[in-house]
Amino acid sequence: MPELFHRLPRNVIAIFSGRNLIWHALAIVLTILIVMSGFEWSYYLSTRGDSIRALARPAIMLGSAAPIFGTLLLLIIGDVARNRRIITTAWALGQAAILGYLISCCYKAFTGRIPPPFRGFRMSAMNSGSLVDTSHGFQFGFLKGGVFWGWPSSHTTVTFAMAACLIALYPKNKPLVFIALLYALYIGLGVSVTIHWFSEFAAGAIIGSVIGTIVGRSFAFPSPPQSERGSG
Repeated sequence: MPELFHRLPRNVIAIFSGRNLIWHALAIVLTILIVMSGFEWSYYLSTRGDSIRALARPAIMLGSAAPIFGTLLLLIIGDVARNRRIITTAWALGQAAILGYLISCCYKAFTGRIPPPFRGFRMSAMNSGSLVDTSHGFQFGFLKGGVFWGWPSSHTTVTFAMAACLIALYPKNKPLVFIALLYALYIGLGVSVTIHWFSEFAAGAIIGSVIGTIVGRSFAFPSPPQSERGSG
């Protein structure tokens, strides 16, 4: 368990310092551009079809369950196989997920973003013609909009944090990098056509990538000595 908190204070400081602040600023500026340009509402209106919704719906549950059960499964596998690398990977992913969730919730507590109109996971056809553009609905302050809905998407932030963490740990493993990115994009885009606005996906992807990269590098495995590397 202590490994879960490996360099935790240092990582939190790094996430909000130096060049990484530029990425946070980019997430904010990009959100403003997406909302003010009208793209936010246009994207909402064009992505609520039945077929898109059916493909995206599993992303909501998968994005909630995978960070928990996936990390636990890796820990069990690493413990049974007595593989220190797998165990360390699991703890790194756990820290990335926790920071992604907590940081996104902190942002939500102050931005109070109103979620897009939806009824469960299905919009009523009879209401579609009377929809009002609520994409500008921010309630700045503290806890005016809660911490479960809003900007940025926690699903996206956590997923991209874990994906970026894996990439930082295994940068040369191309299949793993591809799978991690594909998974993160599916979750992020999936929630962007159901329970979140597109800008919340975009911001979550940026912020989550910063978090995961910092955490992954802090857990990075040491390179083997030159004598142990292959000559080819």
